[in-house]
Amino acid sequence: MTTPTALLEQRRARAAAAFATDSEIILIPAGHPIGIPGGADQTYPYLAHAEYFWLTDHEFPGGVLAYDPKEGWTDFVPETTVGERVWEGRGDAPGTPFSKFEGWLGARSDRRVILLGAGGAGVSGIANDDARAAELRDALMHARRPKDSAELERLRAACAASAVAYERLRPRLRAGVSERELQIELEADFFRAGGDRTGYGSIVALGSNSAVLHFAPGDRRAVPGDVVLVDAGAEIRRYTSDVTRTYRVAGGDAGFFRELYTVVLGIEECAVAGCLRGAEWRDLHMQACHGVLSGLREMGLVKGDPAALVERDVHALFFPHGLGHLVGLGVRDASGYLPGRVRSTRPGLNMLRTDLPLERDYVITVEPGIYFIPALLRDPEKRAKYADCVAWDRVDALESFGGIRIEDDVRITDGAPEILTAAIPKSLDAAVLA
Repeated sequence: MTTPTALLEQRRARAAAAFATDSEIILIPAGHPIGIPGGADQTYPYLAHAEYFWLTDHEFPGGVLAYDPKEGWTDFVPETTVGERVWEGRGDAPGTPFSKFEGWLGARSDRRVILLGAGGAGVSGIANDDARAAELRDALMHARRPKDSAELERLRAACAASAVAYERLRPRLRAGVSERELQIELEADFFRAGGDRTGYGSIVALGSNSAVLHFAPGDRRAVPGDVVLVDAGAEIRRYTSDVTRTYRVAGGDAGFFRELYTVVLGIEECAVAGCLRGAEWRDLHMQACHGVLSGLREMGLVKGDPAALVERDVHALFFPHGLGHLVGLGVRDASGYLPGRVRSTRPGLNMLRTDLPLERDYVITVEPGIYFIPALLRDPEKRAKYADCVAWDRVDALESFGGIRIEDDVRITDGAPEILTAAIPKSLDAAVLA
């Protein structure tokens, strides 16, 4: 999956238009591998900075993509050493030899230079205007938000690989299996289905662990009736899927799980349907908050008018994160706020990773959830503040339940949204294992 030259030229044209400068020299470095402490010549897995990769479609460490608005783009790449050929099998990178970079930059010494991203060898001595760099980074990030055909091809492939792995996972969800065993098999199936790597740290959480939002799998083993929350996705050529499904291990009375799952699924499907061009993401988030409290009221866990309860931030006890974020070249690709929009200090809303209107070819996650999190439910201030509207006796009895989250990757179109992860079942029947 190589990006066609014509598409790379279009990306660079979009970036140049976003920069809107006629004199500044803009440098976008690839970055360098980071050494592992005590690891001698070992490094952490290297990924080029997203902006560099988007504009070059390669990941050679130490490269610098330079933009001169009077002459265009030059991709400076380090010459491959004999050691790199021997130890890593690295070939020559396409582009202009980095040995010419100093002279190229020196010939433009009368113009301001802006460095975007981490420096490192070759650009470490360049004085930077941090405020201007932040403006240009925001402009470039906005230019990257709509995904082109090559990006969508990789995203669809990553979602397809994830779908294969999730389908193979379901028969393994039986009493006695551990979180780690499930993680190993799931990630192996990502690779078997064509994935290059996992898009982020996989979450496989059993029972009460499913209420830990960023849980790392451990040695806990499933028992009958356990909730199983799986948040993991395959990555292909730097583009990742981001999927969550929640299941219930067979055994015991599934009534409460069914009821709560139906609530979360309804919220998720409503939010997905609302992912239309021009829709404000913050509005969709607040609608999901209303849905959480409407559902919990029907279940007898809260009381009062849902709209009034949202104004009091009661939802944040059970839904403490944002509805989702942009995804693509990385798991939170080009998310953020439009200029002038300020992050809220309200509980729950302060965790909103994206605040902007949705536009065509944005790809965004939709991931509502309802959780019973001891750290929130045991807070004395919250218990006193919400004594009149939370049925604490019933809620306390659910502390060991965990949580339910459902997440899809959604592309914005001119019409109905495209659900890239639609091949991964999420119906109630798919979630409740027999």
